[in-house]
Amino acid sequence: MPRYFTNKTFAFLKDLDANNDRNWFKANQERYESDVRQPALDFIEDFADKLLRISPHFVADPRKQGGSLFRIHRDTRFSKDKTPYKTHSGMHFRHVATKDDVHAPGFYLHIEPGECFAGSGLWVPSTADALKIRTQIADDPAAWRKAAYGKRFTDTFELSDGNKLQRPPKNFDPEHRYVEDLKRRDFTAGARLTQKRVTSENFLDDYAAMCKAAGPFMQFLSNAVGVAF
Repeated sequence: MPRYFTNKTFAFLKDLDANNDRNWFKANQERYESDVRQPALDFIEDFADKLLRISPHFVADPRKQGGSLFRIHRDTRFSKDKTPYKTHSGMHFRHVATKDDVHAPGFYLHIEPGECFAGSGLWVPSTADALKIRTQIADDPAAWRKAAYGKRFTDTFELSDGNKLQRPPKNFDPEHRYVEDLKRRDFTAGARLTQKRVTSENFLDDYAAMCKAAGPFMQFLSNAVGVAF
C-alpha cells in the first residue's frame, strides 16, 4: 500500500504555522503541492472505491477545486485573525445530495501537527434538520442508542460534547433518556489520530474501517434528514 501522508506533510504544515504569510507560501508553493495537496488528492481518489462500499451516496471527489479537499486559503473577511492560510489539511466526504454543503452529513479527515482526527456526522445542521434529528432521537431512542452508543462505534468514535443548548429544546421532554443529545447543536463524532498512524502504509484501509464503523451513526442521521444511506 502507498504511504500518502509523510513526515514531510507535517513538516510543511508546521513551517506554515510559523511563517503564515503570502511571501513565504509563494516561495514554498512546490512543497505544498508535493507534500500536502497532491498526497491528499491521491488519498481522496483511492478512497473513492472504499467509500462506495460503505455507502454509494457519499462522494470522494479528487478535483483540485470544488472537490473533497478544502482550500488551504482562509476566508478572513469576517475574522479578526488575518493570517491567510489554514495550518491543516481538511478533507470532507459529503452526501451526494448535498455535496457542496459543509453543513450536511459527511465523513471528515483532518491532518495537522498534534491535532489529527477523523470525524463523522452533521456539523451545525440547519434549524429544520436539527429538529428532524431531535425528533428521530425522541421517537426512536432504541435506534439512537444502537447508532450512537453501540460498541463498534464507541470503540472508535466519541460524540462531540461542546456545542449544546443550555436547556432542552422546546416541545421535547426534559426527562427524556437522551435529553443531553436532544440539546446538541452538532451531531458529530471524532477520533484522534497520531502522526505515526496517519503516515503508516495501511492508513487508507485504517481510515476506511473507521468510516465503516460510523455507518450506523451516519445512517441514522441520513434517515432523519431524509437522504438515502
